[in-house]
Amino acid sequence: MTTSLDYLKQTGTVVVSDSGDFESIDAYKPQDATTNPSLILAAANKPEYARLVDAAIAHGKSKGGSLDDQANAAMDRLLVEFGKEILKIIPGRVSTEVDARLSFDKEGTKAKARELIKIYESVGIKKERILIKIASTWEGIQAARELERDEGIHCNLTLLFGFGQAVACAEAGVTLISPFVGRILDWYKKSTGKNYEGDEDPGVQSVKRIFNYYKQYGYKTIVMGASFRNTGEIKALAGVDFLTIAPALLEELRNSTDQVPKKLDAHGSFQQEPKVTFIDNEPEFRWELLQDQMAFDKLHEGIKKFAEDGQTLTKVLKEKISKA
Repeated sequence: MTTSLDYLKQTGTVVVSDSGDFESIDAYKPQDATTNPSLILAAANKPEYARLVDAAIAHGKSKGGSLDDQANAAMDRLLVEFGKEILKIIPGRVSTEVDARLSFDKEGTKAKARELIKIYESVGIKKERILIKIASTWEGIQAARELERDEGIHCNLTLLFGFGQAVACAEAGVTLISPFVGRILDWYKKSTGKNYEGDEDPGVQSVKRIFNYYKQYGYKTIVMGASFRNTGEIKALAGVDFLTIAPALLEELRNSTDQVPKKLDAHGSFQQEPKVTFIDNEPEFRWELLQDQMAFDKLHEGIKKFAEDGQTLTKVLKEKISKA
């Protein structure tokens, strides 16, 4: 039986699992996987992952220093422990996120990326299998530009909501971007009171515009739609480079036999759009972001939420370290 998930894969879209719960990943045979602090926090509270938490705590304690230092070291190791387990299941790459509190700190972001890669390498995983997730702020994009160009560290620019962010990421030569489809929809529904479906969904429209612009101008950066609210959004983007999908929606696609026709084609004809540039013009980038109220709001809201969940997880680790 051919499922909707099978049909989606046949359009050329690479399916990525968006989960920290690696026990559920294997069922859907994704190529890659993505995580974030919120997903790891949810998974780390489950008894079946206690061994990973214990390994992280042991690592943190071995580093010495203050309790805060040990907890931060444990946090980094926990992210890697989850990534390592996920990489045993998938053939491709896993995305691991830099602390969201570094979203406006270029050098801090670069240092944390190097640290995560070093820990991965210490457990036998090469950097080619890792994507470092960085928020699509001006500082984050600049950090990713230098990590990609100077150190061969591949980056996934996340919390991407605006066209200007996407253009700057492509100009920076980052490996992959994650436009947040569902969160764009959330903002517009709240702002207008309207319901949107399929091609009328503003999140879908945003990703289509970015995809077409990238293909029009030959950018190699992968477009990976993320943060979906329903399978209609996913089907409307069939044919896009990558889609990262939560387990509940993957299951819905696997339980359906509806065909999923290709909607986006990298070799098709596109609506021609004038070329713009932001990467070497910080004032213009910031002004563009400020003009897009949705992108400005959702970027900062997302950073704050990821930071809060990261701090909650660090607090849990700190309590466990103090009792160990």
